[in-house]
Amino acid sequence: MRINKYIASSGVTSRRKADQLILDGKVAVNGAVMKEPGYDVKPDDEVLCEGRKISPETSKTYILLNKPVGYVTTTSDDKNRPTVLDLIQDEDRRIFPVGRLDYNTSGLLILTNDGDVANKLMHPSKELDKTYRAVVSGILTRGKIARLEKGIDIGGFRTSPAKVDVIKHNRNSTVVDITIHEGKNHQVRRMFKAIDAPVQELERIKIGNLVIGRLAVGGYRKLGPAEVEYLKSI
Repeated sequence: MRINKYIASSGVTSRRKADQLILDGKVAVNGAVMKEPGYDVKPDDEVLCEGRKISPETSKTYILLNKPVGYVTTTSDDKNRPTVLDLIQDEDRRIFPVGRLDYNTSGLLILTNDGDVANKLMHPSKELDKTYRAVVSGILTRGKIARLEKGIDIGGFRTSPAKVDVIKHNRNSTVVDITIHEGKNHQVRRMFKAIDAPVQELERIKIGNLVIGRLAVGGYRKLGPAEVEYLKSI
């Protein structure tokens, strides 16, 4: 098994982030630092990641979390901020968040120890739709909506056409759902900033066919069999 897949299958992190751990010299095989992302792990190899022995999980876990604002989407944080793993109280297996949600963004987040599923969900070629509910400053005019629906330059990157649904207009703000499939850093906030409608609140409410529903903020649940099969089919 390729070493980045081995790390992901052990519930440490995604394959993409596993590659970075390898390049950073944080992975050792049989006592020697490993910096070859293409290395194939042998059955009798001892693999350590950041000093801890790891091995692939045979039982897979899939959790849907309603992430609160004020948590980082990592397994650890060098600034000692709370991480999304701090919210998971009854899971003995090592799991990791799939993708990211900004510190100030709430909503739907998948956590798992299934590296193959995580890789599928994050791979740009899948163009998996993600829907966010935003409260933005001002009244969102038809012209501003058209710019988002056409695709907009957010500074060195032009977004694909977005789907935009206005939920309601308040006196000084607009509640709007926006669906995109890319995952650039702070993308939704940058898109609304580009049309002079800065985001006041942001929540991810849907990934593909998975929805946040009535799950309380900070709450989580195990995905059901049909939901797991859906993720594997992506």
